[in-house]
Amino acid sequence: MQGGAQSPAIERCIGHKVDLIYVDTSGKFTQRRVNLFAVRDGKARVYDVQKRGFRTLVVDRILAVQTVKTT
Repeated sequence: MQGGAQSPAIERCIGHKVDLIYVDTSGKFTQRRVNLFAVRDGKARVYDVQKRGFRTLVVDRILAVQTVKTT
């Protein structure tokens, strides 16, 4: 799934672990592995696996999302 502001696409990932590419307010690109809990009012509530904490991300700043396949 690619492109910002695709709320319906990202909503299909709720409850899953995903890899995403995100651009912050300063323009820095990051790749994150997160557990996606909720999407509401243009914001995604996630648990960042590497940072070991919850984050709220602006959906329009999420550039790409891919579900992590579990084995």
